Formats: sequence, C-alpha cells, structure tokens
Amino acid sequence: GTAVHKKLGNVSVKLAAAFLVGSAGGTFIGGYINKSLYDKDPLLSEAFISTVYAVLLGFLGVYALIDFIKSRNAKDTGDAHGGSSGMTELSLKVQNVNIPPAIRFDEDYVPGGRKISGVIVAMGGVVVGLLAAIMGVGGGFVTFPMFVYVFGVSSMTTVGTDILQIIFTAGLAAISQYAIYGYVFYTLAMGMLLGSLIGIQVGALTTKVVKGVHIRGFYAVSILAGFINRAATLPKKLTELEVIDLSKPVVQGIESAGNIIFWVVVSIFAVWVISKFVMNIKLLRGEDESVSPVLVKEEA
Repeated sequence: GTAVHKKLGNVSVKLAAAFLVGSAGGTFIGGYINKSLYDKDPLLSEAFISTVYAVLLGFLGVYALIDFIKSRNAKDTGDAHGGSSGMTELSLKVQNVNIPPAIRFDEDYVPGGRKISGVIVAMGGVVVGLLAAIMGVGGGFVTFPMFVYVFGVSSMTTVGTDILQIIFTAGLAAISQYAIYGYVFYTLAMGMLLGSLIGIQVGALTTKVVKGVHIRGFYAVSILAGFINRAATLPKKLTELEVIDLSKPVVQGIESAGNIIFWVVVSIFAVWVISKFVMNIKLLRGEDESVSPVLVKEEA
C-alpha cells in the first residue's frame, strides 16, 4: 500500500519521520502505563483499556457524525476517504504556529505546498504512539482525523503517510510492549493480515465509485457502533472490580446487546461495500467508458 501511494505522490516522508519521532516515545509511555496497571491488577488494566477505547471512539464518532451531517446538508461530496475537502479553522491556526523545523507537504495539491511545525507533528505522534501501546492498535483511526482536521493535511497525503507510519508505530508497539512478553497470537495475526490484503483492494477500489459523503456517514456510524460495543463491556469489568454491583444476567445482557449492535452495523457496511464493488466491476475495469467513476479531487 505504501509503495503504491508513494508512486502516486501521496506519501510525505518528512511528515512520517517527524510523526514517528513522537510515536516512538509515546509507545514506551503507553506501554509503561499499561504494564503498571496490569502488574497491579489485570482487571484494572482491562477496564482502563476499554474505558479509553470507549471515550475515544465516542468522541471520534460524534465528531465524524457532525461532519457528515454538515456535509450532507451542504450537499458537499467531500473527499472519498472521509475527510473534509477544505481546511478547518483549527488546522489553519496550527499551521500558523512558527516553531522550527517547518515541514512542507501537499506540494502536488496546493501551489507551493503547505507547512507545519515538525514539533507539533511529533506531539501528535506521541498521542498516537501512546494509544497504540495501550490499546494495541496502529493508530490509523486516530491519525486520519488528526492529520486532516488538526494538521490540515490533504486526505490523499494523509492516507499514504498514515500507512507508512503505521508500519513502524504498530511494529514497535507490538514488539516492545507485547511480543517480548508472549502476548502476540502470530497465527491469528497472519490470518488477519492475509484477509486484510483482499479487503484493502476492495475498499480502495470502492472509494472510486461512491460519494465521499456516504463514506463519511458509514465511517461515523461504524465508529459509534464500536463505541457502543466497548462501552457495553464496561459494566462487566466494573462489576468485577467491585466498583458497581450488577447481576450477572444484566451484565451479560448489556454486553451481548453491544456485540449484536456492532456486528449488525459492520455486516451492513460490509454488504454495502461488496455490493458497490460487484455492481461497478465493469466500471472499475474501464470496460464501460460511457460512465465515469465518482472521483473526488482535493480542493486547496
């Protein structure tokens, strides 16, 4: 994925390098926090991870949903990868912060490119690295909105750069904080990796034939479904920690409801993506030249 985006000019090595400087430090900080909690009480560590997950997904889901509603009302197709076509007020302020070194990016999308302080990018990396170590994720679902809405990076550059940084951030977190302690299920990881190779191709091609506002809508709903799923596990963990007192049937019912909602939403999203892909195979192959795909260009 990184190689393809690099050929298309969608990878900013400087942005990725500055981001990785911060994410490396954040990885060790997050790992230390998680290990300290686990050594004190494994249940406390699990509750902490689920709480962070729920809060983060809830915030991102609500933000994405608001962005989707605004875009739909404005009849803005936006960007196929889910980001707004323009820059936010926050990103403009962030780019005006003059702290050296300055990093230039998006030269292919904006005359002269844009610039941002490498220190700010590194600080963002610390946050993502910390989350990667605590939650065992690559940080992509956090990096994308951070780059687009906070840093003001074009969505295409964000996608390519994000894929590059995830390789190192996730790898460092996995090896330094989990693998050395025997917490990596390699067979499961390889199976998911092989499956994701197909999913990546289908998903990437599908973004060429759907409107960006629809992608944003499903992204928001999926993130909120993840929030409900993680939040539904909290009663069980808090009961185990004796913070609250709920009966076992109630706890199991809440957790089951969260799982059902999550998988229903994910299944609907999967069916929608696959159906769009299948219905537009000829178009994607270029066999039907009378119809043009819904390609969305990044606006300055």
